[in-house]
Amino acid sequence: MRGGLWITLAWLALAALPARAEEVLAGLSQTSVALTSTFGGSEILVFGAIRRDAPPPPDAPPMEIIVTVEGPPQRLSVWRKSRRAGVWMNVEEVRIARAPSFYAVASSAALDVALSATEDLRHSVSVPRAIRSFGTMTMAEDAPNFVEALIRLRTEDGLFDTIPATVEVTADTLFRTTIALPANLATGTYRARVLLTRGGRVVDIHESAIEVRQAGLELWLSSLARDRPLGYGLLAVALAVLAGWGASAAFRLLQR
Repeated sequence: MRGGLWITLAWLALAALPARAEEVLAGLSQTSVALTSTFGGSEILVFGAIRRDAPPPPDAPPMEIIVTVEGPPQRLSVWRKSRRAGVWMNVEEVRIARAPSFYAVASSAALDVALSATEDLRHSVSVPRAIRSFGTMTMAEDAPNFVEALIRLRTEDGLFDTIPATVEVTADTLFRTTIALPANLATGTYRARVLLTRGGRVVDIHESAIEVRQAGLELWLSSLARDRPLGYGLLAVALAVLAGWGASAAFRLLQR
């Protein structure tokens, strides 16, 4: 009896909640990526539509769409080198507790137009927020400069990317964009988010998962190294000996 009463109260509470006037529905062109020896990068098409209970009022702020794809988090140490006694060495360190191994954010307008600073802080959308939201353990006085250096280096490697005004919105209802995945991806589960905003405020969020896994010879070698380290070591030695013998034989043939 008491269980039935709780269920009834829960349904009444849900019924009392206001219905969402707008909801984002999204899909991905692929939900898995196989890393093989020939993998040179890929692209993920993110597409979807806005479902509405009623047309937005004429004075409603413009609608914007933001898409983020985030890789598995990593622990990092960022060092600053300095010349001491004529030798370059690491002298200052900032340890970042967690930072995404890959992060891309695309938007239908400039990011600071599509999203307010408060909402960025709340949902960790921009690249700096995606790092700092996890917190840093600081061992240097100017830790923000270290985070900026990390962003710059990973952007140069294609692992961090901010691409505003690349989400195409049609008839204020349909949207699509493409996120490029570089060849140097880390394996794991990637999180794709689509955020619907109005006036810089997040109205709705849709999340999907993308699995990035090794395949083919890479998967076999990884499994061998993890499950049978002795066999992996013997195989590596055998391949090194074979490569050395082959090079020596080729060199002798060239000398004839």
